[in-house]
Amino acid sequence: MMDAKTIKKDRLRYTKNKLSANLAYLAILFNVLYFVSIYSSDVDTYYYTITIGASVLYNLVFLLSAFLCSEGVKNYKIGYGWFAMVIGVMQFVRILGIPKAAHSAVITLAGEETVVMGDGQFAYVVACLVISGLACIASGVAGVYKTTTLNNYMKEKGLA
Repeated sequence: MMDAKTIKKDRLRYTKNKLSANLAYLAILFNVLYFVSIYSSDVDTYYYTITIGASVLYNLVFLLSAFLCSEGVKNYKIGYGWFAMVIGVMQFVRILGIPKAAHSAVITLAGEETVVMGDGQFAYVVACLVISGLACIASGVAGVYKTTTLNNYMKEKGLA
């Protein structure tokens, strides 16, 4: 007779890791909210630089990577869990890029000095990046934990 813990481990063999996958999707959602806020800002020509081009490319790479990680962790592939944690940390690093620079930038429009990114938008985009980063890291941690649990169970039962 199997106890509850053993049954829980055995179920991992037959179910997908939905928690990790859903956390990766949440990271994607908040990244989308971040870049929609940035890219929809119309502050003269401040954002018309190579930096915004690099940001667009990074967002595409992030979205593809996070989706790939969601599929990998859903199927108990440990490498994708570690990679999800790395891209989660990179979301925190991004705060030091466009949001920080735009928040401290002042431009002159029609003879008046204007802040490129106000406090409200700055708080919003930082919150989006923080939530996205935390969701990625949580996705990776849960993925690594569940994959390790499953792999150890499989070895213990002689199934691996």
